[in-house]
Amino acid sequence: MQTLDTLFKRAPLRPRVGVFGCGCWFYWDQFPGLKERLLEHQAVFEQRLAELGAEVVSAGLVDRPQFAAEVGDRFRREDIDLLMCFVSTYALSSTVLPAVQRAGVPLVIISLQPTKAMDYAHGTTFMQLEHDNQTSLPELCYALNRAGLPPAGMVVGTLYDDARAWERITGWVKVARAYATVRKARIGVMGHTYEGMLDMNADPTLFDATFGLHCEHIELDDLHQCVSEVQPGEVSAKLDQINALFDFPEPGADPIAGPAKPEDLAWTATVACGLDRLVEQFTLTGLAYYYRGLSNANEKLGSSFMVGASLLTGRGVPIAGELDIRNCLAMLVLDRLEAGGSFCEIHPCDFDGDIVLVGHDGPHHIAVAQGKPVLRGLTILHGKRGHGVSVEFQIKNGPVTCAGLTQDSGGRFKFILAEGESLPGPIPPTGNTNTRCRFPPDVASFIENWSLAAPTHHFALGIGHVAGLVQDLARCYNLQCVNVTEPGYHRP
Repeated sequence: MQTLDTLFKRAPLRPRVGVFGCGCWFYWDQFPGLKERLLEHQAVFEQRLAELGAEVVSAGLVDRPQFAAEVGDRFRREDIDLLMCFVSTYALSSTVLPAVQRAGVPLVIISLQPTKAMDYAHGTTFMQLEHDNQTSLPELCYALNRAGLPPAGMVVGTLYDDARAWERITGWVKVARAYATVRKARIGVMGHTYEGMLDMNADPTLFDATFGLHCEHIELDDLHQCVSEVQPGEVSAKLDQINALFDFPEPGADPIAGPAKPEDLAWTATVACGLDRLVEQFTLTGLAYYYRGLSNANEKLGSSFMVGASLLTGRGVPIAGELDIRNCLAMLVLDRLEAGGSFCEIHPCDFDGDIVLVGHDGPHHIAVAQGKPVLRGLTILHGKRGHGVSVEFQIKNGPVTCAGLTQDSGGRFKFILAEGESLPGPIPPTGNTNTRCRFPPDVASFIENWSLAAPTHHFALGIGHVAGLVQDLARCYNLQCVNVTEPGYHRP
């Protein structure tokens, strides 16, 4: 029998990380064995990086500008996703800039001393040069910033016994995984934005230009065709999967939320199979969709996405309703950061309990559900036309992160983040997801701070505190990013 854990378990992508060391060629004759010692330190770093899940593309130690240019060209040919400069001694900035310019991907500078401190009593110039990891960092950052190539990040510490440094390097491997996915993503765009929601309007060309992804325009007719090709055996297998993964509770207080009818379940399973085919045929990484409906075949199709879309989202193919391309991308980012990423908006507050419910009536990331998700049959899809089977659950209890992707008055993308906690407790039996969340400093101030930061009304909700990783990813694209729950935050 399939469970949430078995169905949604997947091997993470191994991002291609280019690594090069840097040093000065004139040291080698002056201090025989220094270059070899530095290469040994770099080999240790590269081995640990591979153990963290990166596919390491090593260019060795770069000590001349001409070689740096050759290395950068090689990295571009190798199609790396992230570049790491391992600074093991003083290096001229002219031996780093050409490699970064030609590689064409974000740079993280890694400065790890071989030991926590020199042996001062037996100190030598050789030993100092072996520990000179920090000397050239200001020079490198100055040159890179002057060239319009500011580093996305930097990690300073020691090669061994440094939990802080290696936690941050582990985070950068996750960021590289997300960046690798986003820059080659294919986001399907099907239908139109929810009418009247001015924050949903988006320019697909700007997504292509900013993130390197591709927005693939798809018609509902394409999904109709995929659904028409579904065979009875596929529907039967999908129904078995649905029955194994979901609970079917007795109706609650809501008169529009009752049992899921067998005929509606069968149609939902058929549409779910069609969505699987659509994703495969168009090689989609994600999909944003919406259809208003006028009592026709499109309405019947458009109102039956929730189960199939939630299954796909749980498998790492985020599906965003109301044609929210931005939130589809935010969901994709959180998923590749191993945080899930469910489709959410702000729901009612519990001021006595200092919490806010967050959720939505559309597709959700059921791989991060607290307990077994629920299916209910809705006679009305509030705010939309049609009826159908809907998904209800909470996000796992514990730390959570909200990630909203918005745009400023000039159209520039911006991430808005918040870190809080998912708490146990009841949610309304309405066939929608709702998670009981607490955010600092208190629920009223949080909603004020969040809203005044000018997000769209949708956001992705993930498990764990990963705001720092999203901020690192934002720097890879040179985008603004603000965490409204960060200590000392002041609203605009």
